[in-house]
Amino acid sequence: MLSLILFGCGGGNGGTQGGGSAGLIGLAGSSGSQGGNGASQGGDSQSGGGTGATGGGASPVAASAALVAKLGKPSRVLVGLGTGNTLAQMQGQDIHPDIVDTYLVGVGAGAWPSWNSPDGAYVTYTAQAIQAYGAIPMFTLYQMTANGEGNLSGLNDATFMNNYWAQVRLMYQRIAALGTPVLINLEPDFWGFVAAQAPNRDATQMAAVVNNQSECGGLPNTAGGLGQCLVQMGRQIAPKALVGFPPAFWSGTPAAVGAQMRAVGAHQADFIVAQTSDRDAGCREVPSPPAECTGRSGPFYWDESNIASPNFHESQSQISDYRAALGNGLPILWWQTPMGVPSATPGGTDLHYRDNHVNYMLRNTQEYGDTHTFAIVFSPGGAVQTSISTDGGQFARLSGQYLARGGATLK
Repeated sequence: MLSLILFGCGGGNGGTQGGGSAGLIGLAGSSGSQGGNGASQGGDSQSGGGTGATGGGASPVAASAALVAKLGKPSRVLVGLGTGNTLAQMQGQDIHPDIVDTYLVGVGAGAWPSWNSPDGAYVTYTAQAIQAYGAIPMFTLYQMTANGEGNLSGLNDATFMNNYWAQVRLMYQRIAALGTPVLINLEPDFWGFVAAQAPNRDATQMAAVVNNQSECGGLPNTAGGLGQCLVQMGRQIAPKALVGFPPAFWSGTPAAVGAQMRAVGAHQADFIVAQTSDRDAGCREVPSPPAECTGRSGPFYWDESNIASPNFHESQSQISDYRAALGNGLPILWWQTPMGVPSATPGGTDLHYRDNHVNYMLRNTQEYGDTHTFAIVFSPGGAVQTSISTDGGQFARLSGQYLARGGATLK
């Protein structure tokens, strides 16, 4: 049986989490071994990276609606689940998400291409299992943590980068062979570390091995060129792949991060990846937090009345401001959204920490549709966070109610 659970990505405050034991699903036909390692913004008639307004004088189509149409899904805000929620668990609760997200991790020995035979078959088998369940596959490319989170020494190492690019190319080739749309989340947190370590927070001033790749010969050998190459390689090899960059807001204001991300080509992508919080609030509230929940200052539980800080409208405004600064009117996918259950009592216990993102976002989804969201993907961001197997049926109930209401309108 093929299985994988990999958690990561949180504001640069911790190390990567490597292979655990829960996973997507047992996949028939696989062989080989598993790896172990706010305010609404204007411009909604625009789109970047081919999500497209209609041409020929037709009425413009909102970028979010155009992208959802490419995915072949109903014209509403889509709801997805990520790593840590298995297809078997979804089936057991009669949950049918629109999107299912999976990590691709590592570079070289033990990295994701080796998790099945032949190399890269993990992408094929995983995508086919997700598609058979009626969902769109999404892959989170998380290769740049191979030397340790925040360690960027590999960027100017030809051996490391040639292996890196070979795996990116293999990912795109495997996706192209599917012949259907697939979403790709490009290197969470990495762009924040680039900004933090580059001279003047400028990715164009940080050296990287890029233009020795045939698909990217005209691009600069910089971290900025690296981001552009990720897009350009995908366009050439897998034109049905839809790519998005995740900004790291811990590296500056939304306007500053927008400028940083334009330098790496994020405005040329198909969508924006917005991260809410990758841990249940209660995990950070307990007197002695587990290792994956340390390193932050509170408060952590979001105010559903949107008066006290932090709250949901603040988060919406932040990503809307970033979207405006980035330009191109790209639609938004909220990713790695925590899955805890609301409680008036702070804290909780492993796998049962309190949080209210699922409760708020599935009850107030139109707020997200009105701010150019096309999808919200929920998943635990660590080994002891809540998932559909430990939430007492919360996600199944609220997602079912959301769909019964007809879903949120795309803007």
